[in-house]
Amino acid sequence: MRIKFLSKSHLIWVALALLAGCKTYPDFIPSSGPNREHIEDTTSQANELGIRVVEVTDSVTRQIISSQKQNTFSELWGNTAPNNFVVKPGDILEVSIWEAPPAMLFASAGSVAASPLASATSGINVFPTQMVNEDGVINIPFAGSIDVVGQTPSQIEKQVAAKLKGKANQPQVLVRIAQNNSANVTVVGDVNVSLRMPLTPRGERLLDALAAAGGVKDPVNKMTLQVTRGEKVQSLPLDMVIRDPKQNIVLQPGDVVTSLFQSNFFTVLGATGTNNELNFEAQGISLAQALARSGGLNDARSDAKGVFIFRLESPRALNVSEAEVKTTPEGKVPVIYRVDLKDPAMFFVAQSFPIQNRDVLYVSNASGAEFQKFLNIIVSAVYPVANIVNAIAPYRNSF
Repeated sequence: MRIKFLSKSHLIWVALALLAGCKTYPDFIPSSGPNREHIEDTTSQANELGIRVVEVTDSVTRQIISSQKQNTFSELWGNTAPNNFVVKPGDILEVSIWEAPPAMLFASAGSVAASPLASATSGINVFPTQMVNEDGVINIPFAGSIDVVGQTPSQIEKQVAAKLKGKANQPQVLVRIAQNNSANVTVVGDVNVSLRMPLTPRGERLLDALAAAGGVKDPVNKMTLQVTRGEKVQSLPLDMVIRDPKQNIVLQPGDVVTSLFQSNFFTVLGATGTNNELNFEAQGISLAQALARSGGLNDARSDAKGVFIFRLESPRALNVSEAEVKTTPEGKVPVIYRVDLKDPAMFFVAQSFPIQNRDVLYVSNASGAEFQKFLNIIVSAVYPVANIVNAIAPYRNSF
């Protein structure tokens, strides 16, 4: 019986058919992730899972920026006046009294406490320092209990002088805050020395507190300053506070200044110059900057219409209520932002579109790159078959 051999071209077509039957193009081709068509085709399924696919436009970018806008320090506390140094419980006061000659009330006692002022002028009596008690009171001989809480040193001086009137000879009173225990600012976090900084009537500012703590441990562009005043907490990048003098606000007693190392990063995958986890500054970066730091789009592989940002977004950024969307337990919405860099106008939008901490930037492969992979697989499969055909060709007639 004679065996009939297929021609080389027939074998090639059989090989193509068998290879194409293995899996549907292009699912079996090696890839770093889904291509643009895959993401667009799964929009309905994605929405069932609570994922939203959003086309990036100028209006979408403006909405995101608006949702992220925070009050600055100057907007929240900019008009606060410097500390007027009223006395509070815990402060330590020094009281000095001078009588006009011939001194009568305090003359026999002389100077009660050793002091350069007392030794220089015999008519001056400097009393031992006193801590303002929990009732806000200090005691002065012959004047009795003096309520000092909420008063400035000059107001206390007038009150003591009034109580000594008729007892001392033309008394003159000097009150000094020897130790400020109530008007302090606490500085903690990533600073060289955590401390409690006393405030003075000069009106210390935010950067003064940072300088008193020895500065920050990490680069300025990686740091965020958080100010806690009462029940209000606000944060700004340190770089912004340095560049904008209005944000260097006057501190108030009880303020807590926390220096925080802001380790922001985004992950870049797909057809870019590098696939990596990249850090960025506390003040944030734009999509254009993120693409540049990732080495840009790979000219041989990338689909300029298939640039995607995967993000857990706030419903406010989508201009929807939580009732309208499915959210994560943290109240976030899974969103895929699609950017078409084939449109020249998008390069202006990309300069404004903000990258957020933990974003995933993915650039898909172009269809041409996928087809090239397909051809490479076909060629690698067909060549062995063709070689076999060539090898047995001389023996065809013997069968």
